[in-house]
Amino acid sequence: MEGIISCIPIAVLIIGLLITKRMAEMMILSSFVGAVLVFGKGFFGGWIGQMYATFANPSYDFLLFILFGFGAMIKLFEKSGAFLGFTDIVSRFAKGPKSAMVATWIMGIIMFVDDYLNVLAVSSSMRTLTDKYNIPREHLAYASNSMGACVCVLIPITSWAAFAVGTMSEQNLGMADYCHALPFMFFPIFAIVVCLLVAIGVIPKVGLMKKAYERVENGGPLLVEEHIGATIVDMGAGEEQEDQEPGSPWFFIIPIVVLVVVMMICNQDVVSGIIAAVASQGVLYLATRKMNLTEFMNCVIEGVTSMAGLAFCIFFGYTLGESNTALGFSEFVVNGLSSFMAPAILPAFTFVIVAAVTFAAASFWILIMLSVPVFVPLAVSMGVDPAFVIAAIMSGVAFGSKFCFYSDAVFMCSAGTGVNNMTQIKVVAPYVLGCAFLAIIAFLILGFVAI
Repeated sequence: MEGIISCIPIAVLIIGLLITKRMAEMMILSSFVGAVLVFGKGFFGGWIGQMYATFANPSYDFLLFILFGFGAMIKLFEKSGAFLGFTDIVSRFAKGPKSAMVATWIMGIIMFVDDYLNVLAVSSSMRTLTDKYNIPREHLAYASNSMGACVCVLIPITSWAAFAVGTMSEQNLGMADYCHALPFMFFPIFAIVVCLLVAIGVIPKVGLMKKAYERVENGGPLLVEEHIGATIVDMGAGEEQEDQEPGSPWFFIIPIVVLVVVMMICNQDVVSGIIAAVASQGVLYLATRKMNLTEFMNCVIEGVTSMAGLAFCIFFGYTLGESNTALGFSEFVVNGLSSFMAPAILPAFTFVIVAAVTFAAASFWILIMLSVPVFVPLAVSMGVDPAFVIAAIMSGVAFGSKFCFYSDAVFMCSAGTGVNNMTQIKVVAPYVLGCAFLAIIAFLILGFVAI
């Protein structure tokens, strides 16, 4: 009975998300319910005590540094025109429809720092080029959204990877363990490869994508009225990027090199790399007079502030974690699943569960934080390499980011391409679901061969 009670806070969170689609409110409610179950009549003081414990948690402090640091970096990249500088270089190699889509694919890799910025910057900046070669907006939407999170999880110096490593530190895992998991992140690998193969015509256009090309070939518009987003998300940063002049590509290259080098020097410490990268941006942008000191600091503050909502949700996620620990939730799940599940099935099972929840709840980083404490101990108890379940978790959240029709990335893609969210999902469905099926097969093969 106690084990079932330990599931109540998480059940409140998941069911509440499915009904309301409101992450912050549900995180607060579920953490409160957890405190009631743990402390009984003294729930209010106990709940506040859990919040104090969260503030004192080194892992949460580490994640705050990552969130705020990447927020500042991304905003400075936007304001300096660094990404548009790359766009101009890449677009010079496009001489036809196929090369234009390959250029879009390359841009998706270059913009690897953050998935939201990736989707918005690629869709906004490459739109003129793809329109020039009569490429339907539906294909641009597919190409833009296909990269985003998939690229971010595969490059260990991105905001996604840094967040995952921070979450893994609670399980005594670090950057080396994340890098060990990279070759097994099957879904993002398949999705990126398929996107390129569709771009060059090796994989044919099917479904709504095929109909879009037929429409354009018959003299129709690049985007039909019924596929236009009814509500385009207000993305001020994207509008600024379209209006501003491109900056030097070095505005992007130098800070990224500094980030990587300092991380390596400081024993893979992401925080040290981020701080050094932001400092290098300050020196670079001030020395070239791209911005003055006041503009630089305003960008930093704006970038940090943009992460406040996520930091708030994560705070209550850790507070919920305090209740889960006290109630024995992880132990209950680990003991329950390990009693009937074959170890070889665990990676595929983890991918399916995480993918399903992220698709339904449109929550990605929070799902990483909630999944790692459950599946990593389960893997250890079953003698499974934790890297396999880390790969499955990251594959699952990448799937959700691409395929959830109300995810932030999908709406940002709508802002950049004009294609509404439901049309996007219909266009990408054959490719995304195909990649998910292949990923399940790959995880099953991995399980039976390596475990």
